[in-house]
Amino acid sequence: MSARTPDPDIFLYDTLQGRKVRFVPSTPGRVGMYLCGPTVYSDAHLGHAKKEVAFDVIRRTLLHFGYQVRYVTNVTDVGHLQGDADEGEDKLQARARLERLEPMEVADKYFWSFVRDMDALNVLKPSINPRATGHIPEQIKLIEELIERGHAYEVNGSVYFDVRSWPEYGKLSGRKLDEQAEGTREAVREEKRDPRDFALWKRAEPTHLMRWDSPWGVGFPGWHIECSAMSLKYLGEGFDIHGGGLDLQFPHHEAEIAQAEAAGHAFARYWMHNNMLTIGGEKMSKSKGNFMTIGEVLAQHDPMVVRFLLVSSHYRSVTEFSEEAFQSAKGGYRRLTEALHEVERRLPSAPERDDPALRDKIAAHVAEFEAAMRDDFNTPRAVAALFGLTSDVNAALSGEVGRPALEAARDAYRQLGGNVLGLFAEGGTAGPDDREVVSALMDLVLEARQNYRLQKQYAEADRLRDTLTRVGVTVEDTKDGPRWRR
Repeated sequence: MSARTPDPDIFLYDTLQGRKVRFVPSTPGRVGMYLCGPTVYSDAHLGHAKKEVAFDVIRRTLLHFGYQVRYVTNVTDVGHLQGDADEGEDKLQARARLERLEPMEVADKYFWSFVRDMDALNVLKPSINPRATGHIPEQIKLIEELIERGHAYEVNGSVYFDVRSWPEYGKLSGRKLDEQAEGTREAVREEKRDPRDFALWKRAEPTHLMRWDSPWGVGFPGWHIECSAMSLKYLGEGFDIHGGGLDLQFPHHEAEIAQAEAAGHAFARYWMHNNMLTIGGEKMSKSKGNFMTIGEVLAQHDPMVVRFLLVSSHYRSVTEFSEEAFQSAKGGYRRLTEALHEVERRLPSAPERDDPALRDKIAAHVAEFEAAMRDDFNTPRAVAALFGLTSDVNAALSGEVGRPALEAARDAYRQLGGNVLGLFAEGGTAGPDDREVVSALMDLVLEARQNYRLQKQYAEADRLRDTLTRVGVTVEDTKDGPRWRR
């Protein structure tokens, strides 16, 4: 990332204020940023991809504009119950029973699956990646502070946040407490003083595998408390940005604010939320049958085309995933990569003469790109600036171009499309047709393996699978035939 004086003219949409505001970090030149991460009980889906890529671009943009960024994203490996409520089975424990594994085996299995997906999508690794199970003492301490201040109460070994004691509950989502429907999202328990109270600590039943000692007996933390505790631990009081999906705004983020501030801690200063993802015009949902994991998509499409499709829409807009959208993204991404390849191909033999008119055009597109990213990280406008750059570069490449202009074009592609949008690997990109070649070769390999299996030549079939495993390719046999993923 480029070294420069931190840019003071970045504006972002703050959900808490409900408007676009100038971003002013609490410590000049430094940004503390927290993102709600995955619950690691299954493979990540396309909605996760949109969130992770969106905030990765925001992080990269802040780095580009000269800020140092501490980026913290959590891993939920306990406490997230089915239905997001205070009742039901822990999602990890339910998956552990289904797969006949220990809950921590499930957590590790799907955590590393998530990491592989993020690597494929060129998402930068977090500065800190804390797990909920590794921060039980911090969560207990925060709960104790809430009890001492009269904002939480214990009953039968469980502890609940008393929403009536905190009048500001609802300020992020704009929901007034008396207008909130009882029993929605947070299941009603008779032991609660108010149906809208939410669990900070849950009593563990004898069959519950994930359990810890606490001042209130053996139990486990509620879903919301982990993020309050871990963000404060690693980013401190009044940290800068808290991000997550729009679906987390209520109740999860609302609960985070209430827990932290009621305990006396200044919490996040800016709140940012990405919008949903749709497939065929409908919100992605398992019940609708349009649910797709990241791995399934990456087995069919170049990861950088997927990322290009994601950054082509604004993080606060709905992103449509369809075959038509993928084909459009593929064509657009190819146009950018082909221009960059041609620039890099010509550089070694380029003449030393200058082309000031072309360099002025390149500088104008860079300025347009940066202006777009200062304006609430407007990636569609930024991508349009890259296409404008490509039009001028392609026009110039019809003739001879001098080295200074070619270097300026290369640097613009690498800095803007590569470092900021994350679309190009450092030092260049893979050829635009490489993914199609790999896909065709893998089809042949899987067909050969299937033929071996049909002829009961299982040793040969296993040899092919083991060879693929050694180079990082996993083959899964499904009812619809074999599938592969990196």
